[in-house]
Amino acid sequence: LGIFVADISFSGNKIPSTGETILGDSYNIGPGGKGCNQAIAISRLGGKVNFISKLGNDDYGKLAIDKLKKDNIDTSSIIISNKHQTGVAGIHVDRNTGKNAITVVRGAPASLTVEEINTNIIKQSKIFLTQLEIPKKVTLHCLRVAKESGLINILNPAPACELNNDFFRLVDYFTPNETEAEFYTGIKIVDTTSAEKASKKFLEWGVNLVVIKMGEAGAFFASAQENGLIEGFKTSVLDTTGAGAAFN
Repeated sequence: LGIFVADISFSGNKIPSTGETILGDSYNIGPGGKGCNQAIAISRLGGKVNFISKLGNDDYGKLAIDKLKKDNIDTSSIIISNKHQTGVAGIHVDRNTGKNAITVVRGAPASLTVEEINTNIIKQSKIFLTQLEIPKKVTLHCLRVAKESGLINILNPAPACELNNDFFRLVDYFTPNETEAEFYTGIKIVDTTSAEKASKKFLEWGVNLVVIKMGEAGAFFASAQENGLIEGFKTSVLDTTGAGAAFN
């Protein structure tokens, strides 16, 4: 369950500050959105994926369907709306560091309702993976259906927003980055000690296993039985766009 947006990426020598205009060196338009990124990654790894989302009946919507089908993703649960536009994202990438700044306009998925969800698709699956780009009421409903049906639930809690305890109790794997972990717990993630403190809060709230994505430092994981840091691979970074989604 997630969104597709048409990513419009701009590459330049830096990410512009407020009020600043810079000259970029390239741009690209392609598929994006955390849900779409995750679906494509899973399919390319050999998984059988059904993508639940909503698109506008427009050029970007057609781009989405074509792209998803080429990656062997089942699109039968995607709703096409004549009233809403397909979402877009504007991405500024610093080509020197690979870091980015993103503005997402969700478009059609923002109007998705509980009544539009085909829960049979969820019940027939093994793993339910989602984020917080879909309306929270719909996400919570689907997490509950998945949990009652015995699925493994994975929640990538982005973009960070206020959640009630029901969310945490329904999640098997909770995968925030440092910024999101701080948003939910109030603990700034600067090392493994602070990551462990934040993880304990998530576990107390009902999550089964926490994985805090810590960029180049790696990923800190914690369950009731064990915790530790998995160090990141050393590599030169061209662009971090979609890295969190691919991680999930």
